[in-house]
Amino acid sequence: MSGGLRALPVPDGLDGLRVDAGLARLLGLSRTKAAALAEAGGVRLDGNPIGKSERLTAGGWLEVEMADAPAPAATPTAVPGLRVLYEDADIIVVDKPVGVAVHPSPGWDGPTVVGGLAAMGYRIATSGAAERQGVVHRLDVGTTGVMVLASSETAYRLLKDAFRERTVEKRYHALVQGHPDPSRGTIDAPIDRHPSNDWKFAVVAGGRPSVTHYDTIEANRSASLLDVRLETGRTHQIRVHMAAVRHPCVGDLTYGADPTLAERLGLTRQWLHARELAFDHPADGHRVRFESQYPEDLATALDIVRAG
Repeated sequence: MSGGLRALPVPDGLDGLRVDAGLARLLGLSRTKAAALAEAGGVRLDGNPIGKSERLTAGGWLEVEMADAPAPAATPTAVPGLRVLYEDADIIVVDKPVGVAVHPSPGWDGPTVVGGLAAMGYRIATSGAAERQGVVHRLDVGTTGVMVLASSETAYRLLKDAFRERTVEKRYHALVQGHPDPSRGTIDAPIDRHPSNDWKFAVVAGGRPSVTHYDTIEANRSASLLDVRLETGRTHQIRVHMAAVRHPCVGDLTYGADPTLAERLGLTRQWLHARELAFDHPADGHRVRFESQYPEDLATALDIVRAG
């Protein structure tokens, strides 16, 4: 099929919808046209071709081959809670709050990191697709924490290569139920779509190779705080792997967490935070490292757990 490639995260509002119905809403197509795109092999979710009747997953990376796809621009809009941790001529490191997408996309009318930075007067590289210029990686709408954007064109190219070659160190903190045994270890288990719930993922034979390293920071009565490093980056990887070893992220009701505990802690999402990001600075190659503090909802929940 001729035309351009659209690549964007699936908005939360389309979670669980059939591909043809979701594409129709997302891209302004007729449902017949959307179905034809999928059946022609022009639609991929997290790198895998999907048919018209399969289901979309919020936060999944959607790629659509189509002609004349609309490309919404980032409207400069102040984003409460968006903080710049560091900036220079090449990079901007931000602390992303919950409920904020990284860049604009059809079907998402909420706040974005790109729009927030524009409102603050920051310049972002022009490399990349129109709606995500300067974006070299992303965090889902419901994920908080540290991320980097490129200010210069050279930085964009070098950082994209670094993420592709996995030389960027991404560390998360996760509060999980119970006490993992061993307290430090590696979960090496393939992940793919859940066999009976299309909107979820699971450890399944023949899935995509997925490796998660974890280390217990502290063990409390009801939950343990883990430092997590991803060797691969599958959709919902930390959530799926921790649920698979019977220690789901606290508050993650989708993957089997205790709703009573979540309510007691005041959590309306999983306790998972992009804590640290380290990479070679594109200007001179020296290693830089940035850290994000816990947002209020996660910090409050952790304090309650620590109090027993």
